[in-house]
Amino acid sequence: MFKEPLIVLLFLLLVTPAIGCTTFVVTPGASENGEMYVGHTNDGLGECVLGHNLSEDKTRVVYIPPSDHPYGSERPVLYDPNAGTDNPGGEEILGYIPELTHTYGYFTSAYGIMNEYQLMAGECTDHAKIAPDAEAGERMFYSSELSNVVLERSKTAREAVELAGNLIDTYGYYGNGETLIFADPEEAWVIEMCGGNLSDTESLWVAKKVPDGTVFVASNMFRIRDIEPGNPDILYSENLFEVAEKNGWWSAENKTLDWLSTVSNGEYSHPYYSLSRIWSVYNRISPSQNFSPYVEDSFSREYPFSVFPDHPLNDTEIFSLFRDHYEGTVFDLTTGIAAGPYGDPYRIRGKFDSHTDFEEGEIRPGAWPRPISAYYCAYSYVTESRRDLPYPVGGLCWFGFAQPSETCYTPLYSGTNTLPYSFENGNRSRFNRDSAWWSFNFVTNWARIQYSYIFPEIKEEQQKHENLFLSRQAVIEEEALEILNREGEDACREYLTSYTVDTAEDLVSSWWNLSDSLVVSYTNGGIFDPVSKSTTYPGYPDWWYQDAGYQYGPRIYDVEDLDSIPDLVYVNETVYTAPGSEYEYILKHQNAENCS
Repeated sequence: MFKEPLIVLLFLLLVTPAIGCTTFVVTPGASENGEMYVGHTNDGLGECVLGHNLSEDKTRVVYIPPSDHPYGSERPVLYDPNAGTDNPGGEEILGYIPELTHTYGYFTSAYGIMNEYQLMAGECTDHAKIAPDAEAGERMFYSSELSNVVLERSKTAREAVELAGNLIDTYGYYGNGETLIFADPEEAWVIEMCGGNLSDTESLWVAKKVPDGTVFVASNMFRIRDIEPGNPDILYSENLFEVAEKNGWWSAENKTLDWLSTVSNGEYSHPYYSLSRIWSVYNRISPSQNFSPYVEDSFSREYPFSVFPDHPLNDTEIFSLFRDHYEGTVFDLTTGIAAGPYGDPYRIRGKFDSHTDFEEGEIRPGAWPRPISAYYCAYSYVTESRRDLPYPVGGLCWFGFAQPSETCYTPLYSGTNTLPYSFENGNRSRFNRDSAWWSFNFVTNWARIQYSYIFPEIKEEQQKHENLFLSRQAVIEEEALEILNREGEDACREYLTSYTVDTAEDLVSSWWNLSDSLVVSYTNGGIFDPVSKSTTYPGYPDWWYQDAGYQYGPRIYDVEDLDSIPDLVYVNETVYTAPGSEYEYILKHQNAENCS
């Protein structure tokens, strides 16, 4: 058969593997405007997979236009090096599947994002007991390529999960366990997948519909639990029960099969690596349910598949689901010695924080809490699908590069024909002001110098732009609809493309201006006021001076004796005594302080 040139689909190879992602669904009944939303963070230090002529280590989003193909042609399926397993054959192409005569246009990056028919996707990697290697012609699909194939061929969420399941059944699955979300304006489905064994090509999958009115969240662990045969809202591979029993994971005597505990050991990396993120979202949107941050084990049923929020969520609240470092909770990353004097919520990964399988009974030396807004986030987005708007106008992707907490979400309409150069041309290995990713990543990195002072300035800029985008959304879409009715789809797409590109480019320019102003205002420990042209030096907070041992510095000549005083207290005052009696004075008042 005719084989299309490899330029149709080329994958980029990322040097550093994905660390793990967070993804969610807000169904129409849970949103203020009655629309469907899907969110995804790609926490991998860079882009993981699809690139279309991309070189290594890119951080970008690309638009794949709709395309016509010769009858009888085939589509190559390429190996994903970030699947967490090997490709023993070493070939980039794992095989071919029949091509359609027409495929849909869509946004994609590490995984498929959204297509022209408002079909949305989200993803996270999960722990699975079996993670088979790729095998040419036998195990051909990992979730990244699977999500792209589904977006180019499906219009509804139900079609999407059925196609994904069929592709897994027909061509096999390799790599780590995975969760994919597919949602259209009416329905949202979650499909989870993994290998069934290492010796053959058996692969397993289950899918579940998200009930309307609820919010679903996944964060690097399977979220589907009991499989109910005959339930129209649950689908699964025909071999599920057979393979589970053959592997000794489940017995027919148990009747109910718990997908999570059957095919997985639960969380990745360490306890609460996944569950604390699920708790954080549920705790913020539904505080009335008093979800506990603590659970008994990795298979806890403390957090249901999805929850009803206490009130319908608006756009800003939905964006904020990703902007979280556990502020104000038991896992708060903005407090304590590790956050430094200025409440820096980001942590350099310790050697036991790596995204590796956590086994039951394993006790590692330690770990940081794993936040939703992680410093190694390459990008995040919130897609929005509107049932009352036609396809060129209805699909909207709010896209943000780098860390969600400090990024700014810009609107990318699914009816556009192209994206800004700076969005499609990012390279993490080379600083470049023509890259959108670098503008946002630079701002967050500079903010870590004096986070508690700088973050409010970033937040102000973020809110200014996002509020502007939201406020003019109705006007833009009304104009787009008028053009659609008056001049047709092509003219409507051109209008939306112009707005999308101009808005995104203006935002990137504004963010570079912000970065430049922060460099000037916050340098060498000072804070420069461009209005008064004066610089202040706020120094460190008193608790930091105490914890850092500032009081043991050379404030008297008898430093050796000073250093011997146990639990010396920082008092933030200057006193005077007779020359030569400084040590005795400090010792006397230190003892008095301790007694009080």
